[in-house]
Amino acid sequence: MRIIFMGTPDFAVPCLQSIIEKHTVCAVFTQPDKPKGRGYALTPPPVKVLSQEKNIPVYQPKTLRTEEAAQLIRDLHPDAIVVVAYGKILPKEILAVPPYGCINVHASLLPKYRGAAPIQWAVINGEKETGVTTMYMAEGLDTGDMLLKEKIEIGSEETAGELHDRLSQLGAELIIKTLEGIEKGAIQRIPQGDSETCYASMLTKELSHIDWNKPAQEIHNLVRGLSPWPVADTTFHGKLLKIYKTKIVDGYSGEAGHPVNANGVFIVCCGGNTALELLEVQYEGKKRMSGKDFLRGHPIGEEKILR
Repeated sequence: MRIIFMGTPDFAVPCLQSIIEKHTVCAVFTQPDKPKGRGYALTPPPVKVLSQEKNIPVYQPKTLRTEEAAQLIRDLHPDAIVVVAYGKILPKEILAVPPYGCINVHASLLPKYRGAAPIQWAVINGEKETGVTTMYMAEGLDTGDMLLKEKIEIGSEETAGELHDRLSQLGAELIIKTLEGIEKGAIQRIPQGDSETCYASMLTKELSHIDWNKPAQEIHNLVRGLSPWPVADTTFHGKLLKIYKTKIVDGYSGEAGHPVNANGVFIVCCGGNTALELLEVQYEGKKRMSGKDFLRGHPIGEEKILR
């Protein structure tokens, strides 16, 4: 099939790679280059990097809501458009162009976790399983008819970053099955309905601050879900302490937020007489390190409660 691919971040790269191997990618649409790093150098999206390596034409329009964009896509004559974490809404003029439709790869078991951050919210909410759904695109946000689904279990210690990498590979496999199925007319489209809908809103740094009054399991899920970004945090001796990795531990109880040096192990008491070990942390202005190494250089002293 002749495919236009639309995607931007790392998550989309395995899907593009798998499509390149099986189909003809006539064009790639991705977000404009953005300034990054201390020097604010313009940096291309990961999808653009792969496309240029494969000599595929790349387009980076600021918007698709113009007649010029719609005509460009018509002139490319795609059989299908595949969209993976592109970051822009496709107007109906573009949705109507390809004969096999516009197909989206979404990192959740729709209709649960529609929206921008389905991977992270599945972890934060303590879900035991998630997956990838392919669907036809409609004018609403992640509301189109579903095509195929694939489930995977979420590990009890797995971070959103680790889950992201597994789901991106799963998506790459599922989009190939989906394209083959629609080309053969072998896939039945299934309306989503709204009975299980929940929206996975974009992550913000405001989510990061830990409320130690909550149970250890809930805080542990938050830490996992916010790793690698924006990272859960607290304060220690008045400075920001980022927390990358935790473990639920038994045998400790005390006021919520009370830190304990348990023979060199960094323990914090949580709500409901539960507790967490802080395995990986980063103090303000310092490098990321283990909780044990942190305590060696930063004694708890008079710090009674983490805020």
